[in-house]
Order: sequence, then C-alpha cells, then structure tokens
Amino acid sequence: MTYQVHFDFPGRIVMVGFGSIGQGVLPLILRHIGITSERITVVTADQAGAQEAVDLGVTFVVQPLLRDNYRRVLEPLLGRGDFLVNLSVDVSSIALVKLCQERGALYLDTCIEPWAGGYTDTSLSAGKRTNYALRDAALALRAGQERAPTAVLTHGANPGLVSHFVKQALLNIAAEGGIAVDEPTNRAEWAALARQLGVRVVHIAERDSQVSNVPKRPNQFLNTWSVDGFVSEGQQPAELGWGSHERNFPRDGHRHDFGSGAAIYLSQPGAATRVRTWTPLAGPIHGFLITHSEAVSISDYYTVIENGKVVYRPTAHYAYHPSDAAVLSLHEFAGRNWNLQADKHILMDEIVSGVDELGVLLAGHHGNAYWYGSQLSINEARELAPYNNATSLQVTVSVLSGMIWAMENPNRGVVEPDEMDWRRNLQICAPYLGTVTGAYTQWTPLTDRERLFPEDVDRSDPWQFKNVRV
Repeated sequence: MTYQVHFDFPGRIVMVGFGSIGQGVLPLILRHIGITSERITVVTADQAGAQEAVDLGVTFVVQPLLRDNYRRVLEPLLGRGDFLVNLSVDVSSIALVKLCQERGALYLDTCIEPWAGGYTDTSLSAGKRTNYALRDAALALRAGQERAPTAVLTHGANPGLVSHFVKQALLNIAAEGGIAVDEPTNRAEWAALARQLGVRVVHIAERDSQVSNVPKRPNQFLNTWSVDGFVSEGQQPAELGWGSHERNFPRDGHRHDFGSGAAIYLSQPGAATRVRTWTPLAGPIHGFLITHSEAVSISDYYTVIENGKVVYRPTAHYAYHPSDAAVLSLHEFAGRNWNLQADKHILMDEIVSGVDELGVLLAGHHGNAYWYGSQLSINEARELAPYNNATSLQVTVSVLSGMIWAMENPNRGVVEPDEMDWRRNLQICAPYLGTVTGAYTQWTPLTDRERLFPEDVDRSDPWQFKNVRV
C-alpha cells in the first residue's frame, strides 16, 4: 500500500523513550515522513521494543537519561534542524526544551514531565506538583525565544488532539443551531464564540471498552497504554480549569497564587476522584478526574477578560473511564496506599474486542450537551497500523501530526495544541481515528439523581462542578 508522505525531513530524529507510544509511532513516522531509518535514533531506559527497532532499522541506545548525563548523551545526536521527540517518563521536559533551543532542534512531547520523583516529591507543596505549575514553568521558556525552533508541548491524543476536537465541535454547534458565525482566526475570536454559544463545560470524555482474553491477576497493573505514565499522573492532585459560572467552590479546592489563575486543584489525587460524564456508545459513566494539561490550557485559551476581569471561562477537565482491567488495577493500587504492583503489563495482542471512545463533551449551550470525537475499535487499529491498540493509535497519530506541523512551521517557539492549525492536524489524524462523529444528548449530571439523593444536587444549574463530581 502507498501512503502519503506529508513532509520530506532532511534532519535527524531522536526519540527519547520507547514504550507503547514510541513503538506505535515509529512505523507511522517511517510511513508519513520522508526520512530513512538510518537517521532515527531511539534513546531509552530499557530493552522494551528492541526487536522492533532492529526490524525497522533504527539505532537503539539503552541509556536512562538523568540530570547529570542527558546533555552528554543527547548533544552528539542533536544539531540545527534535527527533531527530538520526547515520549519518556521521568525525564524533564523543560530541560529537553532548553537543550533543543540551544542546539537549534525541533521538539515535541505528549505531557510536561518533571525529573524522576517530581510528581510525588513531598518537599514541594501540592500546588507545585500540579500540571498547572509544570505548564507555567514550560511557558516561561517563551521569553526571548519567540522565533526559536518550534517546541510543541503536550501533543498526544489528550492533551493534544482533543484541543482540535473542541474547535470543530464549536463550529458544529453553531452551524447546527442556525447561528451564523465567521470561523475564528485567533484566540480572542475562539473565546468569543464559546461565550456566544453558552458553553459552560468542556469534558474530555473517554471510555475505553477494550477487553483482554487474560484476566488481571493480583499484584498486577494492566493498562492499554503506559502504566508508568498513568500511575504518575494519577498520583498528582486532581486538577480542573475553573469556569466563571461556578458558584460552589470545592471544600478541598485550592487556587494558585501565580500564573493565569485558570485552574484549581483538589487535596486528593486524580486516581481517587471521580466525575460524571457521557459518551455516545457508553452513555452516562463515572470517570476519573486525572490531571492533564488540556484542562488548564483549554480553560485558559477560551477565557474572555474585560476591563481586567474574567467575564467568561469554561470549566474543563478530563473524565477518564479506562479499560475494565485498568479500573481493577487502579482500585488495587489505591488500596495498597499508592504502592505500585510488582507486575506491570500493557495489553496489546491479548485484546479481543472493544473500542476507545475519546472526545470532548461541550455542555451548557442551546443543545444541552454535544460530544465530538473518535470511536476507534481494536480491529480497526490493527488494520491501520502495527504495534498499536485502539488507545495507543489515537495517541501515536497525534504525535505524528504534531511532528509534521512543527516541521511545516519550524520557527514558532514554544507552542501549545490550542495555538496550532487544528484543521491540518485533524486532516493528518482522521484516517487513523475510526469513526469521527458528533452526538447531542439531553443527559446532565442530574439525570436520575434526585430520586435517590435529592439534597445532593444544585437544581439551578446542572453544569455546576458540584453536580459533576461523584
């Protein structure tokens, strides 16, 4: 089969980390970016994926990156016009962005990582261990580097792809509601459109129904993507962008005394915090409020400020129902007082059925709530790309599209997904996303609630976070 090459890249590509996402994106890079395998080097902490690297002809280096050696390892591999793809855990994103700025290299990651132990470092306050704080520090790298080589922050499926879904969803809601609007061309116009439509809430609503033919065993953590990545973010404080319509500040909520003020955090980890949401195939679900950068960036991007005061901002957060095996694993992990199980395993070949349904639920507007996103089955994923399941493919193709956009726009400095060309990214991703669709629902977080606990709801506005939180 002949695949479209989106960009002929003359430089070298260095991949840091080679877990499920690295292994899944490498064939897509070779398929859609004009580069030979001899110009790709993988630097990783262990032997995972070594045979794939041999099969595809890339250089495979086993060398954990630490504070005291990352420059020595990476500097010989990176020069002007090269590309560093950071898919690691426990390697500081900020350190790697700075290195790329110095070396003249492009950069992309899927989340803003601290050095090992940063997520659980109790010498730092909870507020300093949030994605809000990590994002604030990363964005500070823009100072004096506005025309530096492009460094794309947090561009996987989510954060990343979902920010592009939000823009398409806003245009769909306007068009289907008979509201004539010109397509926004900048941040202020997008925020004005969200305000005009009355969007109060943006859930990143995901239900992974993939199932394996091998049951979970005790002392085992199963997941359909990185166990270490999921565990790390699950132990961070739960975070959400805090909307201007919210009237009931959480008893365990905290504001930040620095940055934009677009988000808050709770005094408990995301893996212990559940929220109500909805997806078309699953219907109403309880998801985990796992911290993600898009919760902060979306609320920040769509903020409207008049006379120095925030007059509009949506509440935004992740609402994640992982695979059933991952839910059992997370329950056991919490019961062990957040001590990770000895056996970690990513489900891939064992999966026999299921769909990863990943999208954005925009609510509070004239149509009540509208979900827009990807419904990708395991069978479709296997037909589309090797070394992937449905969950990983939604991430890996988003990494690919972010890389291509950066190559096409090489001097944008530090960039977040909300600031990128959303149409170009969706164009690249769409062939790998299964069914991309939108659906309206009259469901709200109050649906069927009052008959059981009528005193536990805010009837004046179903989209108060008080009603969403379980």
